[in-house]
Amino acid sequence: MIDQQQAERFGRTWIEAWNRHDLNGIMAHYADDVVFASPFVTILINEPDGTLHSASALRAYFSKGLAVYPELRFELLDVLTGVRSVTLYYRSVKGKLAAEVMSLNAEGLITRVDVHYRDGESR
Repeated sequence: MIDQQQAERFGRTWIEAWNRHDLNGIMAHYADDVVFASPFVTILINEPDGTLHSASALRAYFSKGLAVYPELRFELLDVLTGVRSVTLYYRSVKGKLAAEVMSLNAEGLITRVDVHYRDGESR
């Protein structure tokens, strides 16, 4: 079980790496065999099913995203905990609200991510 303090520390370090545009720092959160699903995968790299299946594919995708959005900055709004997962709720690209459900392995690395977006302000 992941406690709230662990989850918040994880969320802060993840957001901070993104806000520094530190690709190595970002990737340090992910397992080699990560599965990553996001609507932006279809937009940025034209992958029809929106899913990537390795850390190397994810690194290339994140690298492209950082290049396409040079002013990218995330704002962490909330962190939710699960048994073996964390959900980060944050303000993302173009002011979109984002929720990433991240499954973690025993080492605390992300093995699966499902990303969800919504335009505009929170309700």
